[in-house]
Amino acid sequence: MKTAVAIRHVHFEDLGVLQPLLQERGYAVRYLEAADAELHAVPAADLLVVLGGPIGAFDQAIHPVLESELALIHRQLLQDRPLLGICLGAQLIARALGAEVVGMGSKEIGFAPLSLNAQGMQSPLALLGQVPVLHWHGDQFGIPRAATCLAATPACANQAFSVGRRVLALQCHLEVDPARIEHWLLGHACELALEGIDPRALRAQALQLRAHLPTAARAVFGAWLDGLDAMEGGSA
Repeated sequence: MKTAVAIRHVHFEDLGVLQPLLQERGYAVRYLEAADAELHAVPAADLLVVLGGPIGAFDQAIHPVLESELALIHRQLLQDRPLLGICLGAQLIARALGAEVVGMGSKEIGFAPLSLNAQGMQSPLALLGQVPVLHWHGDQFGIPRAATCLAATPACANQAFSVGRRVLALQCHLEVDPARIEHWLLGHACELALEGIDPRALRAQALQLRAHLPTAARAVFGAWLDGLDAMEGGSA
């Protein structure tokens, strides 16, 4: 059985709609809690997913666990194993590949569609169409030299990049099931209050997307996993 290891920073920022999809495809899914896991002892996984969290990707002096996460990411890259990063996880992949992560000067929080470039239209992200996805960040990764930029939003020029077919980095939270938005609204209530964002507006947006976003997200992740399967089968 294939293994998928997900590094989680806060409990409600999990694999979301991706978890049942991985299990349907024969992956044994294991979470590692970044705050208490011995990450240096983690065996290599068929797929490593580094999830989001409310810390900066450059804050290793404050949060030393980030050094261990970067080491795991470097190992996955060196072994040419599949790697998916979401928000903070995507920023850490960018750092591991030599790109900067910088503050945007403002927060991007809410549901909005991605704007795909020509390369993005040839990627699994094209299956999103114009379905809005959840954004929740104040930092932005640069695009590593070895990577291909795929998407943007008006507030954030770099929303996604890929490195070949095995590495995908998403600034947005494509994994989030809108039906579970209440976990985010409670867990990040202080941040919303500081930013002057009314959680009722986010709740209303999530309600409108409950039928469409999970289906679109599963299609994107499914197409990316199909690409991994094709490479394993020697057809790519």
